[in-house]
Amino acid sequence: MHQDGKWNPLWDKLSEWDPEWTEQFMAMNAIPIQRKVFTPQFVELLSIAIDAAATHLYAPGVRRHIRAALDLGVSRDEILAVLQMVSVLGIHACNLGVPILAEELDAHQARRAAS
Repeated sequence: MHQDGKWNPLWDKLSEWDPEWTEQFMAMNAIPIQRKVFTPQFVELLSIAIDAAATHLYAPGVRRHIRAALDLGVSRDEILAVLQMVSVLGIHACNLGVPILAEELDAHQARRAAS
């Protein structure tokens, strides 16, 4: 598992504490790829999206999957489009935060005006 280049060193402690679960997780994660439902190019693009997502941000994985995608003939524009699409995940912080900020600014101003 560690020698294939797909191991995140952040998982070391998890593997130490529960190696059986970690092995099962890694095996489960590989099933969709082993079934060959998607083309290798699509798997790499999907992997780039997962690793680059705001909820994951795993740079070594992004690099590994970009290299693999390029080696498979995926274009720069296809990879860039995936990165642009996945960047939308981060917009939810604004969707949540901006209305709250507006409410709190109004409340703050009201408190100041009342004092």
